[in-house]
Amino acid sequence: MSHEGKMTYVSLTADESIHVMYEEALRKVEGEFGRHHPMFIGESQVYSHEGEFEDRSPIDKTIILGYFQRGNQQHARAAVAESKKAFPEWSAREWRERVRIVRAVADRAERARFELAALITYEVGKNRYEALAEVGEAIDMLRYYCDIYERNGGYVTPMGPGAPGERCWSVMRPYGVWAVISPFNFPFALAAGMTAAALLTGNTVVFKPTSEAPLSGLRLYQLYIEAGVPPGAINFVTGPGGAFGEAIVAHPDVDGIAFTGSRDVGMWLYRNFAAKQPYPKPFIAEMGSKNPTIVTAKADLEKAVEGVTRAAFGYGGQKCSATSRVYVHTAVADEFVRRLRQRMEEITIGDPRKREVFLGPLINEAAAARFREACETASRSGGEVIPGGRIVDERLVSRGPYVRPALITGLPKDHPLFKEELFVPLLPVATFTDLKEAVQEANNTEYGLTAGIFSEDPAEIEYFFRHIQFGVCYANRRGGATTGAWPGAQAFGGWKASGATGKGVGGPHYLLSYLREQAQTVVEE
Repeated sequence: MSHEGKMTYVSLTADESIHVMYEEALRKVEGEFGRHHPMFIGESQVYSHEGEFEDRSPIDKTIILGYFQRGNQQHARAAVAESKKAFPEWSAREWRERVRIVRAVADRAERARFELAALITYEVGKNRYEALAEVGEAIDMLRYYCDIYERNGGYVTPMGPGAPGERCWSVMRPYGVWAVISPFNFPFALAAGMTAAALLTGNTVVFKPTSEAPLSGLRLYQLYIEAGVPPGAINFVTGPGGAFGEAIVAHPDVDGIAFTGSRDVGMWLYRNFAAKQPYPKPFIAEMGSKNPTIVTAKADLEKAVEGVTRAAFGYGGQKCSATSRVYVHTAVADEFVRRLRQRMEEITIGDPRKREVFLGPLINEAAAARFREACETASRSGGEVIPGGRIVDERLVSRGPYVRPALITGLPKDHPLFKEELFVPLLPVATFTDLKEAVQEANNTEYGLTAGIFSEDPAEIEYFFRHIQFGVCYANRRGGATTGAWPGAQAFGGWKASGATGKGVGGPHYLLSYLREQAQTVVEE
């Protein structure tokens, strides 16, 4: 897929050709629901004596997508053993062969893109545009990583002699066995990015998808096997995250962990992995954020309203990059809020399988309860809770966690709703009088993933970029004030509590997190 033809949300909304193919894919994947799926550990299909769990669709809780195994610590350890056994052969393959295989995965995903998008819609509730964009992002990410690996010659770099007669190289080598833990909100793209980076660089993988989206993870695993990754080089384990985490942080043969998810889980993994291993090992994490957007008096308010609407309420705010607080200059605050309320009323909420729907369900009832509790907290604190979007059909609410997005005004800037990551479509708004003040408030958080500004003044934009303490920053992004990073365009990595490596996903340095350097010297007489 070319960069110009990539499947972003914005480009897809203008493409009439997708709808017939997507709706045909919905019908096709429906025929595969309700099956019982094993884990895949080495060459074996493994069933757990602890039974299965149901993968239900948030669209309608009566839809059972499949049954998956309740894996335990024993299964995790078995998968690590298979990965360790597969490592010598996989890492010894010529790096161009691994590139060929990962490109084949991308090609297979592109051919199946509508079926994959339909599956994402069913499993995590994304509308068709968001789901197709996610598949497009995964495809481009795999291809971009292959291009980067080729461009760097497999990371073998000639070095100048340290002494006469020496021939020297810097050679980046794989670590070994990686545990990869993926989240629900991008169940295909983020899982693909982490697993592909590990496999491409010669590592082997124990892959555990979130229990909210195991079917998307299974399909990704199958694409790797179909493309030529040998069983054992990648293993597929499902079940409770706690049991899996306990096993991998303490296992001496786990050489690295790649994780995307909540800060609490990420920090638990980080601390325990560091404490229980015999020596330091790499830990790659993306752990969410509390992302600000600043709207100055010199902003184009039409751009700002559209960018904030898409970034705050797209996929129900369930993106680690979602705008989750706004600071707007007092001179334009009333007008901005008026226009934002009006734009929110246009949001169509409902079954995400329908073409006209912008906002589907939240991932589960716990998320809906968290949303309702936050709205009640805002009201008790003296804030005004302004619901948006067209009224949700009560029949839908009885079947899944559907909510109307909300705008919150009137809260002090130090209120917890400006500080705590909620992962729901709720947006607190505060005012400022000076850009320095706004940037200070934006930075007043332990997180640091994405941030945005709307201003038509180049000096204000320059000040924002120079002083904001976030890893992914945008100015005047109508398509998403803080969202929409794309492989090869925006390296997606957080600062502070939002990330662990300083090397962004989909950027030129990400693969290096999965490699360690070896200096090789040959002395010629």
